[in-house]
Amino acid sequence: MTPSEVKRYLSARKVAPLNDIAVHFDMEPDAVRGMLGHWVRKGRVRLHQEDRCHSDGCCGGCHEDVKEVYEWLNH
Repeated sequence: MTPSEVKRYLSARKVAPLNDIAVHFDMEPDAVRGMLGHWVRKGRVRLHQEDRCHSDGCCGGCHEDVKEVYEWLNH
């Protein structure tokens, strides 16, 4: 996987969860996260973290349920 391949994939999808990207490239999420960090630093990708805890307050036990979603920014 190269930065250009990640760019093509994410710019075509516009938004994708980390796990989808990892499955697409058949790589571990940590490795994909590092490659996405390249585009985040360049200002081309934005990281959104969605907390699946839907209560008014967080109990602190839902950290494993945080979903990383990456968005390709057109600018």
